Amino acid sequence: MGSTQVYLVTGGFYDIVVPVAEALGIPVANIFANRILFDDAGAYAGFDESALTSRTGGKAEVVHAVKARPGHGVVAMIGDGATDMEARPPADVFVGFGGNAIRAAVRDGADWFVTDFDELTAALS
Repeated sequence: MGSTQVYLVTGGFYDIVVPVAEALGIPVANIFANRILFDDAGAYAGFDESALTSRTGGKAEVVHAVKARPGHGVVAMIGDGATDMEARPPADVFVGFGGNAIRAAVRDGADWFVTDFDELTAALS
């Protein structure tokens, strides 16, 4: 039986997500996020448009990429927004999270919907 791999997939920025991943013990190689680009003077120069998460449907592309890796046959996606729902399918299961805000489309489209993170972690333990 294989171990569970956790990935952070966000439309947010990589540099902000790295400390969260490190605090949770998630390898930084398992982060899919946007990257801010800077010029030689350190000024903002845009963002990396090649990042999967930088475009519509990108989270679904991430799920396809993860499922293509050896040992990653079943993928569960947990999210709170419309771009997260874009990944169901290809994710096998979508858990909607309404702990911050309940979005009707997420609540109604999820395979399972939770409003308390403790409920989710208890069920997965």
